[in-house]
Amino acid sequence: VQLQASGGGLVQAGGSLRLSCAASGSIIRINDMAWYRQAPGKEREPVAAITSGGRSNYTDSVKGRFTISRDNAKKTVYLQMNSLKPEDTAVYYCNAGVTYYSGDYYENNYWGQGTLVTVSS
Repeated sequence: VQLQASGGGLVQAGGSLRLSCAASGSIIRINDMAWYRQAPGKEREPVAAITSGGRSNYTDSVKGRFTISRDNAKKTVYLQMNSLKPEDTAVYYCNAGVTYYSGDYYENNYWGQGTLVTVSS
């Protein structure tokens, strides 16, 4: 199982970006999916999460600006980021709980490789 994140880049404050993270492999079911971020010199922190049924939650600092969504058919999670601020600058990582088949059924948690978001003031 692999998670491939994309969509990061350089944007001015007030701008928008949309991150994507696609899962691939012998996946039976993708459970909760989430985005985390890690700013320079700081610990990785959760940003937003979404259940397989579509319920979402957000860290307080991004509420009203970021929207997490998922397309189960495409095995993809998105993070729409609007009204970006310089303090949103970080490497963004996707995370997913996956049930997969490899001779038997297993559950594991996977991370994408990270995509850099830089917001200039």
